[in-house]
Amino acid sequence: MVAWQELRRSPVRHAEILCVGNELLFGDVVNTNAAYLSAKLTSMGIKVLHHTVVEDNPQALNIALNDAFSGERRPAVDLVVLTGGLGPTYDDLTKETVANFFGREMTLHQPSLDTIQAYFESTGRTMTPNNQKQAMMPVGAVVLPNHNGTAPGLAVGDEQHTAVLLPGPPFEMKPMFEESVQPLLQHFCNQVLVSHNIHLMGIGESDTEHRLRHLMSASNPSLAPYCGMGEVRLRVTAEAQDIPTAEAMCQTLISQVEASSVGEFIYGMDIPNPETALVERLKALGYTMGTAESCTGGLMGARITAISGASAVFMGGFMTYCNEVKIKTVNVNPDTIAAVTEVSHEVAKQMADGTRASLGCDVGISATGYAGPGGGTPENPVGTVYVGISTPKGTVSHRLYFPRKTRNYIREAVCNRAFLLALEMLRD
Repeated sequence: MVAWQELRRSPVRHAEILCVGNELLFGDVVNTNAAYLSAKLTSMGIKVLHHTVVEDNPQALNIALNDAFSGERRPAVDLVVLTGGLGPTYDDLTKETVANFFGREMTLHQPSLDTIQAYFESTGRTMTPNNQKQAMMPVGAVVLPNHNGTAPGLAVGDEQHTAVLLPGPPFEMKPMFEESVQPLLQHFCNQVLVSHNIHLMGIGESDTEHRLRHLMSASNPSLAPYCGMGEVRLRVTAEAQDIPTAEAMCQTLISQVEASSVGEFIYGMDIPNPETALVERLKALGYTMGTAESCTGGLMGARITAISGASAVFMGGFMTYCNEVKIKTVNVNPDTIAAVTEVSHEVAKQMADGTRASLGCDVGISATGYAGPGGGTPENPVGTVYVGISTPKGTVSHRLYFPRKTRNYIREAVCNRAFLLALEMLRD
């Protein structure tokens, strides 16, 4: 087999991600590989032009390869990254189809076969003859070792076109890309892309765009808004010859955003989710928190405790799904429930206050409402949720309404908004 540098010498500029598998088209498996690969390639300065999914069918795969490389029906790319179809079964035909596309014969790669045999011996299993198929490689391919499975990957092509073949399972594909593909592709990238995310709360996407339109007209660095659950994210991206230059371009634009009329709405930079921002803010204040949840059923506590180091701030939570538990655990007044129902400003406040009192924490967050699909009242239809926030500054409640949304969407959105509302209350 050959070294990667012998495979191609021209720069890599544009890519397509081509995922192979009937399970993706049937909806049995969610295609997370494309999102992961897009982020990785983009960070290297390689522009991803297309995402394609095809069935385990040589004819369909051959058409997709021709569409990607030829430019006859859409803009052409010089790199196609494929996932899936490298296994030992009869329908795993990705390698053979790609080899045929480039006019290459298949040959046995003995080191790969030795590795596969050693894997089976180490597990005490007998290797069936069809596993030898995984060690067959196109002549002239670069073989990529698989340290997390039996199917090696490969790269094959000509001076202008390269196909990189990776296993379908993400726990095999991701390490192979990071260990073998990414370091080698760097030699053929003459640009880098650097991106940062500015997180806003308390302002909508359209208002944000209106205020920052003068900054969004430039293409490099670029500024683009994205609407999330209860927040707006501004993505700042710069393209340059090297990372320090791109970083400096990003920071210049970030400073302009911070100095603009949306600056007061910024709550963080490059934060993966609202709960992370809340945990970091609580740590900075030396505060602790707890939750009382009805319609979210413990989801707020689960999301907080998923963060490493959350034990420094999270005291615990109450899953108060029925009124009796609200009364017994967080001291909600039964007369209040009788007067205004459990889905109300008053009960949300009492739940938040009761959480602080019961746990001895600084911040109590509560949620009570109708996540659907059943329930609701004319005053508070399905999708109505009241969030209570209790802090040393006082206690407030907010009425949230998510019409025509699914139960899971409402629960996740309530958590997002609750964390952001608590963060806003702790801002000063």
